[in-house]
Amino acid sequence: MLSEKEKQELLETVRSQSMREDMRHLTTNRQNPLLNNGKVDLDGFIEFLNGYNEFINHQLRPFKPMIDRLMKL
Repeated sequence: MLSEKEKQELLETVRSQSMREDMRHLTTNRQNPLLNNGKVDLDGFIEFLNGYNEFINHQLRPFKPMIDRLMKL
């Protein structure tokens, strides 16, 4: 639950013209970093995942092979 003060802050932020302009600017200029010439860039995706795991200080676990023989999606 949000306190009354937090609710007021959110309402003020929503009413802010500069915040709307900033969000509009971000929306028009965003790009998908995982796409390269309209195709998924797997090397870029792996780089992203490695960087993210490093950022959150994720500890590596030993690899365990899957033992299921019949896997259907």
